[in-house]
Amino acid sequence: MMARNIGTVMSDPSDHRARSEMLLAATFAGVGFGNAGVHLCHGMSYPVSGLVREYRADGYPGGDALIPHGMSVVLNAPAVFRWTAASDPGRHLEMAAALGANVAGANRQDAGEILAQQIIAIMRATGMPNGLAAVGYTGEDVDRLVAGTLPQHRVTKLSPRPVTAEALRQLFLDSMTLW
Repeated sequence: MMARNIGTVMSDPSDHRARSEMLLAATFAGVGFGNAGVHLCHGMSYPVSGLVREYRADGYPGGDALIPHGMSVVLNAPAVFRWTAASDPGRHLEMAAALGANVAGANRQDAGEILAQQIIAIMRATGMPNGLAAVGYTGEDVDRLVAGTLPQHRVTKLSPRPVTAEALRQLFLDSMTLW
């Protein structure tokens, strides 16, 4: 639902049908999160939002630096799903298809890249920043981002692959620039 409607909402915010579909998609996502949980993208998002220095997302009131939660989640998602795909390539291909990717004849070893590229396509279409570097982070920040993620056991322990500090370090580095 999101993949089918987000472009319309971005280009024509007055399209009430598309906005209704997006609201319903968000509701379904919330129910899913509440029942199944979330994992690394969310755990990594907390320090991304919490350690922001200067970036300020458009459209938010006030003058403080701010990376909204959804943005901080998606900035890490391509790297995370490339990394987790080995745990269940079929599920990653299913998600890529749900987001609009053509997965007919796809190789299972390409599942993470296919999903990552589909997420990046949506990010680009909606004007998301091009990775963590675009919101002010550098390689020098990675150790602090890792340190802020490690205590997030509620979500990191749900990762389909066990996460280590070294894995997180590489995921943050891989999230610096996405395209």
